Amino acid sequence: MKYRKTTLKNGLRILTVPMKGTETVTVVVMVGVGSRYETEKEAGLSHFIEHMFFKGTKKRPNTLSISSELDSVGGDYNAFTGKDFTAYYAKVDAKHFNTALDVISDMYSNSKIDAKEIAKEKGTILQEISMYEDLPMNKVYDTFEGLLYKKNPLGREVIGSKKTVASFQRKDFINYMKRFYLANDTIVCVAGKINEKQTLEKISNYFSKSLKGEKPEIRKVTEDQKNPELVVEFKQTDQTHLIIGNRAYNENHEDRFILSLLAIILGGNMSSRMFIEVREKLGLTYYISTSVEVHEDCGHLSTRAGVKHENLELAVKTILEEYKKISRKKVPEKELQRAKDFIKGKSVMGFEASDEVAMFFIDQAMKREKIMTMKEIFARIDKVTPDDILRVAKDIFKNNKLNLAVIGPHKNPEKLQKILKLS
Repeated sequence: MKYRKTTLKNGLRILTVPMKGTETVTVVVMVGVGSRYETEKEAGLSHFIEHMFFKGTKKRPNTLSISSELDSVGGDYNAFTGKDFTAYYAKVDAKHFNTALDVISDMYSNSKIDAKEIAKEKGTILQEISMYEDLPMNKVYDTFEGLLYKKNPLGREVIGSKKTVASFQRKDFINYMKRFYLANDTIVCVAGKINEKQTLEKISNYFSKSLKGEKPEIRKVTEDQKNPELVVEFKQTDQTHLIIGNRAYNENHEDRFILSLLAIILGGNMSSRMFIEVREKLGLTYYISTSVEVHEDCGHLSTRAGVKHENLELAVKTILEEYKKISRKKVPEKELQRAKDFIKGKSVMGFEASDEVAMFFIDQAMKREKIMTMKEIFARIDKVTPDDILRVAKDIFKNNKLNLAVIGPHKNPEKLQKILKLS
């Protein structure tokens, strides 16, 4: 699948990806700012701005005028905020492409950020924070990253705190957007059934007046862990939720493809080692998975699971045993090949949808100087050997990179501390 990258005079990047065999178009606008760029007082502001972009523009004065226009054409639209970026998107029938582009560009360029709407939306976000507090299965991930990056903004929750959210004023939004919503740190990607020339002209008309500037730098993570670390958050829950994992590589590391395959083998699907050992053989959990999270300066591989309270120690021991096995004995060729085919299969199926294609290209454009095609990625994956998996496993599964986060009704972590030190 071919793509075209165009850069406007103000530095804004445009990706156009024509697709055959689809009747849809997806428009994505991504800005290179997320929660890790915020000061302590600004915690949650990136996410709050995302909410405010749906509250009205000069042309579309309120939420209903935005949502009804996209709903009336059956559009799928939303936005999301991460620690490194914020994105806004709409997927529509190709014949409604003009509507999708007009709405998304209007939200990006002309949102009113009305003071009255800010006051009302505070209540919504405060309830969202409360909702997450009641979802320990999700909350434990933030607890885990808070342990890894406790001295860095990366360790804060994207949504912020009730204190910071309640304190925001309109001037905070405007100042923040002037610092970070810059043309030269924004990418627009359109994928699907498009006329590439006409699409470029339309995007240029919408975004050529956006202002460029010098983006403030992040405070990079310093990793100087000496021993395994543990955090137990006491909460009366019906199930104990845990994440256990190790510091790994950043998003541009040369071994990132090996790391991805390692995670698939360990816990990426229902035939993975964690699923078979922890769920099928021992019956300790309903859900368990291993995944990789990467940022420009750091990353980690971790396994998450939910278990009966009394099975916490056994679950941790079993997961650690699987980490130990894969770092001491080569993965069989057949098992590695299954992991390769799994990634390829999922990728190919995703490429049937314009939204998946748009996210694939825009994510790379935001993170890397060179965008790799699926063919190039598959070639890198095919080169991975059992020796590579063993080398990377040996490198990351060390005690001075090990961390465990737990949420549940546990007050005495001594057993867990002993397990981690003996692992």
